[in-house]
Amino acid sequence: MGSCLKLIPRAYQLAIYNSIIENGSTLVVLPTGLGKTLIALMLIREFSKKGRCLFLTPTKPLAKQHYESILDVLSIPSDEISLITGEIPPKKRKEMYARKVIVATPQTIRNDLEEGILSPDFSLCIFDECHRAVGDYAYVPIADKLTNTLFVGLTASPGGKRERIEEVVNNLKIKNIEIRTSFDEDVAQYVQKSTTTWIPVELSPLLKKIKGNIDEMIASHAKALAGMGFPPPLKHKGRFLDLRNKILSIDKGLKYHALVEYSILLNLLHMSELLETQGLYALKQYVKKVEEKQSKSAKRLLHEKKFAELKRLILENDEEHPKLSRLLDLVRSLSGKKIIIFAQYRDQIAKIENELTKIGIPAKQFVGKKGTFTRKMQEKTMEEFRSGLFDVLIASSIGEEGLDVPAVDAVIFYEPVPSEIRSIQRRGRAARLKKGEVYILMTKGTRDEYYYWSSFRKEKKMKEILTIMKRRMIGKPENKMQKLASNPEKKQSLVGQTKILNFI
Repeated sequence: MGSCLKLIPRAYQLAIYNSIIENGSTLVVLPTGLGKTLIALMLIREFSKKGRCLFLTPTKPLAKQHYESILDVLSIPSDEISLITGEIPPKKRKEMYARKVIVATPQTIRNDLEEGILSPDFSLCIFDECHRAVGDYAYVPIADKLTNTLFVGLTASPGGKRERIEEVVNNLKIKNIEIRTSFDEDVAQYVQKSTTTWIPVELSPLLKKIKGNIDEMIASHAKALAGMGFPPPLKHKGRFLDLRNKILSIDKGLKYHALVEYSILLNLLHMSELLETQGLYALKQYVKKVEEKQSKSAKRLLHEKKFAELKRLILENDEEHPKLSRLLDLVRSLSGKKIIIFAQYRDQIAKIENELTKIGIPAKQFVGKKGTFTRKMQEKTMEEFRSGLFDVLIASSIGEEGLDVPAVDAVIFYEPVPSEIRSIQRRGRAARLKKGEVYILMTKGTRDEYYYWSSFRKEKKMKEILTIMKRRMIGKPENKMQKLASNPEKKQSLVGQTKILNFI
């Protein structure tokens, strides 16, 4: 494969590349916008000489983006690279797998490995957004089936829990960790600074009253569930969700009644979260969905007198969450700037789009494929945003991972998220090529505050865990390649060690 690299790597990218060559399968943790993809392309150029290379990425838009980067940056002929999705017939995929470089989503690769359509002989496998390599996600069985393959995991954040990070490391057979933060000497000069502004809001008396009614019902049903021997950990969402498995594990007896009580409580907790973080519009949409449900728990909840009163209070009022007016004012003040607004729920995203349009601000939503919002619509929306046809994009979690939107001036969190991974990814959409601004709307005394500080603590913990794990792996406090990269006198020898550099 005669290709050359059109972009000149920075010192830290060379250092990470050489560390991978020297130490084997590597987890690369690098802030968004600092060129994880270029490191992958350098590796592909080298390892495609030895055998096939596989570049895995979670979504089709990302796969297409990486495919185009390889064609452009490496100047690889199109007949030597394949973009694989499940939409391509198996017979055609089998033919395409003969090419040197394969860019694909993992579900299709996993299925084709299991069906014998795809041979597992690869010299290199890149796992983009590798923090997903946990549980039964497709990255895990793929890594298990590929042997004698160099694995490289790329992420801005593998997670804030030691168990999760260790699971990623074990699943991808990682032998080496390369982590950089925005404060590291060899990276700092390339980091575009962003300023973070918290915008506190307070619930109105009406919203506080509705919240109080929901909280009363939560307390009542939590007491009932505790009386059955299943005290619910209301302040820990993950543990609460795990409680269902505990209930399912018991024999008959209270099992059915406990499951109904648990389901009612789950509905009420979600209603409380919607009220605190989104507002009455999103809450109304959810109440309507509960009314349409045919489950025993939904029917029982709908027949409760307190819920009937609560429903009347919700449906008879149109007061918006104070976040919405603050958001509209903020977007007005950022006139002329390119903005991404992140919000959790599709109903609220649609509401924000509608309200911005009403005040003459062109905005479009960018959400996952569902209903009428197809992949073609995703691609069209992103292309229009890049080209400047509109300046405000309202995105769900699909906009958090990896998509190339380099010119964003500001990122707005409609609500904080408890996940440090998602928080890092959201912030990373700003300050990629120039200074950016991050705004976080937070409702006082609610989950918003808890979620913000939760993600902050997890992110700090993640960096500590990764540093310790890296030192244990290499047996010394600092990676020698990182020393080289930060030492100008040794820069020339570092370039000399690099096997693939052939610049235009």
